[in-house]
Formats: sequence, structure tokens, C-alpha cells
Amino acid sequence: MLHYVTTNDGKVREAREYLDAVEAVDFDYTEVQADDLGPIAARGAREAYAHVGGPVLVDDAGLFLEGFDGFPGPYSAYVEHTLGVERVGELARQQAAETDETPRAQFRCVLAYCDGEGFAATPDAVDYGDRRGHDLAADERGTASTSDSVVSGDLPVKLFTGTVRGRIVEPRGEGGFGYDPIFEHDGKTLAEMTAAEKNAISHRGRALATFAEFYAER
Repeated sequence: MLHYVTTNDGKVREAREYLDAVEAVDFDYTEVQADDLGPIAARGAREAYAHVGGPVLVDDAGLFLEGFDGFPGPYSAYVEHTLGVERVGELARQQAAETDETPRAQFRCVLAYCDGEGFAATPDAVDYGDRRGHDLAADERGTASTSDSVVSGDLPVKLFTGTVRGRIVEPRGEGGFGYDPIFEHDGKTLAEMTAAEKNAISHRGRALATFAEFYAER
């Protein structure tokens, strides 16, 4: 059984389009601060594996604006709730107008998989955690707990990335959620797409498709 750490029923439904025997797990793992999605999802996968005791899948996703060094990226949820989606769109379009460029962006999703075992070399990244940080913490206390070793790098985590590219536009559409109304792909914002259309180009779906191929062999 593969345990998908989420409380979002939509994510589970999407995962089941690619995978058999997926079970949702409600687990509040630590969301570390990082400028990249990978370390955040990997840390969560280690904690979830220690909690569940079996194969786990954790995802993290965000909107990455070109011209803003990837902002808001891993901080997308926080920025959505503080700055607001429309304001993010305004900033992106304003910056693009000043440089006479198209306000391009991408949605990116990273899936982190951990089952307590190592991984053979493949094109997909493997996160081994911050082993040095673990050793320093152990030295300071004179010992290291089992949970410390689990989340700090003793367990490798396989990472799978999915991306969908588009551009930032004035808000359009009544569907979707979050940044969907300002993100246009192939002439439609994600908020204008049906669920089937959106799932067909989903960044999470693309990551799931790659993971499913790996998992079938695993």
C-alpha cells in the first residue's frame, strides 16, 4: 500500500488515475523553509515514513514567476493568503511591461517518495538530506535520536518533478483555485478549463506519470 500524505481529496483522485492501492494519510509533517521544493518535500517524506512505517508519497508545489527569481515558488500558499493572487498577477504583468517581455511563469510540483530503501541511479534526483546538520546536532547533545536520524538524511528520498508552463494574465474563469485564474496555458487560464482539461496538463499529473513508471518497477 502506498500512503499519500494529503487531506486533499482531489489529489488522491488524481493519484489514483496513475496508481493502484493509494491511501490518503493525514499527517502534519514539518514544512521547513527552503528556496526549492525538493528539500521541503523530502523532509516531509522522511517524517511521514517514520510515522507510517511504509512507503509514502509527499508533494509540494508552487507558482514560479520568471523575472522574479522564481518567486513565490515554495512560498506560494503564504503569498496567496497575504499578498493575494490578483496582486501577484499585477506585479508580474507590471514587471514584464517594464522590460517589454511576456509575463511567463510555470507551475511546478515535486513528489517525494520514501520506502526506507536505497535507489539505483536514474535521471530523477535523490535527496540524501542534511547529514552534516544531523551530525552537529548529535555532537551538541552527545547522542542522536531515531527520529533525528530519520529526518536528517539516513533515508534517501526519490524526487519526481512535473512542470506546466504558461503566462500570467488578467484573472479569468470561475473554476479551479489559488493562482488558476491568472495562469494561462494554451489560450485558457486553468480556471477556464474543465477538470479533465486541467488534469491532462497538470504539473502534479506529469510528476505522477513519471513516478508511476518508476513505482511499477519498484
